[in-house]
Amino acid sequence: MKAFIFLCLLHVAFSMARADYTNSNWGSSSGSSEKQDEPVCTTDQASCGCCLMQRQMHRMETFFNETFKYLEENLMRTRTILNNVRSSRSAFSVALTNANTLTCTGPFRDDTFVRYSHVFINLGNGYDVSTGFFTAPRSGVYSLALTVYSDAGAPASSLAACVNLQVNNVVVAGPQERNQQDQEDSASIVIVVHLQAGDIVTVHLPIGCFLCDDKSHYNTFSGYLLYGTE
Repeated sequence: MKAFIFLCLLHVAFSMARADYTNSNWGSSSGSSEKQDEPVCTTDQASCGCCLMQRQMHRMETFFNETFKYLEENLMRTRTILNNVRSSRSAFSVALTNANTLTCTGPFRDDTFVRYSHVFINLGNGYDVSTGFFTAPRSGVYSLALTVYSDAGAPASSLAACVNLQVNNVVVAGPQERNQQDQEDSASIVIVVHLQAGDIVTVHLPIGCFLCDDKSHYNTFSGYLLYGTE
């Protein structure tokens, strides 16, 4: 293809040079001058192929430039969306305590917020250690997991390992274990919920319930964004 184009251009150049040589040696009349000014494509059949090839190459170049611009704009748009998603990533996992010895929280006379003090990960800073609240940074589908554990302290003692998982003060799940048959027991739940940006997820310790934990991390609260919906 390159060789063909080169030969075409060489033919055009030779034709133009030959015309210049003829005019310089033999002179030109008004008629020959008008003919010389005409495009080579209209006077030389062999050159028409070269002209058509040049026009096709120009069309291809224009198409390539427009396509490249379109792809570049879409790439920038995709990068912007990706950066927004990265900036709103959310994942947290916390435990009740990190004590060397088993420590129990509760029971209390009133429902009480559970504050998980040991943080494994808090990507996006959605979980507030001081309050125990998780605030959804963006609207989307979230996975939430909760594990509770309690030790009655002695056989036949009342065991009450129980909590309520709430979204905006509405209970969505409540794992619990209340009996006198076990000295210790645990319960776990995993749910998937749709949260709006700003929704608050909390864990409540109901009246009469208590939790026990140490550095083995029997009581954990975790969640992460599966995908955004905005």
